[in-house]
Amino acid sequence: MTEKKTKRLFGTNGVRGVIGETMTPQLAMKIGMALASERGPVIALGRDTRTSGPAISCAVSAGLLACGADVVDLGVLPTPALQFIVKNHFDAGAVVTASHNPPEYNGVKIIEGDGTEMDDDGVIVLEERIFNEDFCIQNWDAVGSSWNAPELLREYCVAVAGAFPCLHAGNMTVAVDPGSGPACATTPDILSHLGCRVHTINGTMDGTFPGRLPEPSPEGLSGLSQLVLDTGASFGVAHDGDADRAVFVDEQGNFIEENEEFALMQRFVCGNHPGGTVVTPVSTSFLAEKVAAETNSRVVYTEVGSIYVARKMLSLAANGVEVTFGGEGNGGIIFPFHQHCRDGGMTAAAMVALLAAEKKPLSELVASLPHHYMVKEKLHTKNATIILERARKTFSSDNIDETDGIRINRENAWALLRPSGTEPFMRLYVEADNEPAARAFADEIKGAISSVL
Repeated sequence: MTEKKTKRLFGTNGVRGVIGETMTPQLAMKIGMALASERGPVIALGRDTRTSGPAISCAVSAGLLACGADVVDLGVLPTPALQFIVKNHFDAGAVVTASHNPPEYNGVKIIEGDGTEMDDDGVIVLEERIFNEDFCIQNWDAVGSSWNAPELLREYCVAVAGAFPCLHAGNMTVAVDPGSGPACATTPDILSHLGCRVHTINGTMDGTFPGRLPEPSPEGLSGLSQLVLDTGASFGVAHDGDADRAVFVDEQGNFIEENEEFALMQRFVCGNHPGGTVVTPVSTSFLAEKVAAETNSRVVYTEVGSIYVARKMLSLAANGVEVTFGGEGNGGIIFPFHQHCRDGGMTAAAMVALLAAEKKPLSELVASLPHHYMVKEKLHTKNATIILERARKTFSSDNIDETDGIRINRENAWALLRPSGTEPFMRLYVEADNEPAARAFADEIKGAISSVL
């Protein structure tokens, strides 16, 4: 039997590494050369605000040009903005970003012509070219040309603001924390065009991220929470390093857990379009199922990773299925009427639309969701395969889903054991109606596998 090829360099969302160690200009140039050897003729290039962005971006551009692709440099912009622009204008794209990783990291995401991230099969082909140095290097008279087109970013902002034509924000006040990333140039502008009064914190682009780290964690958003309280804002929104995700604090400054955010958005979208299909990974809260029952919708599960969600949404739609909503329980939400990728700017706009329609405080809307409690842990081990087999046997009488790792489904509870793709640990997610039940289930699983951890 032929062994299935797997990714060796790319992770779930592109290549990432520490600058000067695993992420170097040499690697970036090879990625550009491989991409131009597979796609073209015109490839868009963008980056986030990291200090290493210009160096890595220039290296990618050099590789693209050397192998004959024309390069359109869009400058600093959110990843979903580049995806939107690629979908409408170009053959492929590359964005230099390490998303939520700390400042010393950078990376490259590859975007297909439909605006989605390149799938695993395409990535494996790129990797083969990189490792074998199999590049279509051109002669002097066939190398690519390059030009700048930062003005195309405006097209994205206008499209997001125009996605809710009947919206009446009523001078809603919103606090925005772009985290010194590329959303500094987009989310405040989008919300202003929706009629909101916008206040910002960490609103100046700075690749050292002086205000907080690129990951918008509850611990890092105390400044945003205080800004909400000081300005009387209806909510606060924060982005990760490339603004494909959005997380929120309510009008009282309290952080909204991302699965609750997903459920609120799902209820809003599917309530207006009942009877459709929602696509999300197996790691998402069972709130998705409970909200689907409210809106006569169904949930389809995928592997963990936004690219798998997006591809499933596209394949279902191609087969005549009405797909109304998708995304992940980490603040990465996909609105298929807009584009098939996570979009933090669109998520911020959708929250304005949700609150304008409901005319209730955000805290009250969160409180209306079904009760749930989720445990998330990392189990450090090098025995992932053995642990999965032990869990498979121990819980064989339960409803087992092996879409990604081992998911154990019970009435009003579920658990997921999933190996990390890059590090020696497993993720354990457990959810139940209440904390004691969730922790008891988690202890049961850890007890079953403790001897092989």
